[in-house]
Amino acid sequence: MRPPTPLPAIFDGRDLSVAADSFRVALLVPMCGAAGIWGPSCIASAQLAVRELNAADGIKGRPVELIMIDSAIEAKTPTEVLVGSLIAMGVIDAVVGMHISAVHQRLLKTVRSRVPYVYTPLYEGGERTPGVFAIGDTPDMQLGPAIEWLHQKYRHRKWGLVGNDYIWPRISNIYAKRKIAALGGEIAYERYLPFGSESLEDEVLRVAESGAEAVLMTLIGQDAVDFNRAFGHAAMDRRMIRLSCVLEENCVLACGADSLRRMYSAASYFGALQTDENTAFKERYFALHGDRAPMLNSIGQSLYEGFHFLHSLLDTQGEAWAVLTSSAGRSGTYKSARRKASAQSQHALASHTDMYLARADGIGFEIISRLSPDRPRN
Repeated sequence: MRPPTPLPAIFDGRDLSVAADSFRVALLVPMCGAAGIWGPSCIASAQLAVRELNAADGIKGRPVELIMIDSAIEAKTPTEVLVGSLIAMGVIDAVVGMHISAVHQRLLKTVRSRVPYVYTPLYEGGERTPGVFAIGDTPDMQLGPAIEWLHQKYRHRKWGLVGNDYIWPRISNIYAKRKIAALGGEIAYERYLPFGSESLEDEVLRVAESGAEAVLMTLIGQDAVDFNRAFGHAAMDRRMIRLSCVLEENCVLACGADSLRRMYSAASYFGALQTDENTAFKERYFALHGDRAPMLNSIGQSLYEGFHFLHSLLDTQGEAWAVLTSSAGRSGTYKSARRKASAQSQHALASHTDMYLARADGIGFEIISRLSPDRPRN
């Protein structure tokens, strides 16, 4: 059995040489707080991408070097402070980040097209800042078809919405409310909670008292785990179904089987995905990290994809990256575990990205349906 690949050190503000033969990328990964549960999977997937790039010509003919930064909103030093310092010193060439939208919004004011910034996870959509490339799934791709599928199966009319209090849950729920209304449903409960909320047992009871028959959960990481545990303990799964777009394999294991009955998740990637591309990806992943590697999930895979996207972007566009936006049509392809080499155009992505609905089974996910996006995203 091969031991897991060691994790790189987290950058803490130490001095870095300006002159470097390597192509330095600030890897932004949450390592504490509610999203910290995703950290190991994110780093392991990024390491595989870097290994593959460096086995060829790296990026712009230089070997890729990672400078890892804790991108949790609860991190001791704000992410944008460290990234801003690294850019100002001229010691990084790009940023590839997996973090929540609240951190993303802060970084937009810091990066300012000085280096390319690839933002990889699912998000609320609408990113048009030059030099910033959001490649993740958006609510119209995930929520619309998932809500419609569940409506056809269960015919539930009353929904409860429970999420963390920041931009992605609020924007996602605006979309969800329109979709639910179009299907003849209504919102029985809506609440946004701060990160690290306690007494989630009380929150579960409030949802139950609202008369909701289904819950759209936009809580992240450990907060989602705590809510699901309380939900299962109160046996609310007998009365309500749950849907999430961000519940992934690490959280499923942390929740436990008794907390996950009738728990659904919608995403474009699951570790259980049965495609030739994912089979090959998993073989390379476990060959690098060993049998005890961190869980494969949509969050981590997004970083794998982000590094290959960055390579293709700079290879095909050169310095023109600084004036392009996420929605700009661009030539070229990049490697993904979700599908065959993917066109970089965001509009092309919308039409070629399969969306899946999966049911949690206590160990991982069982993919039960392939969904189609409601419409191309902007």
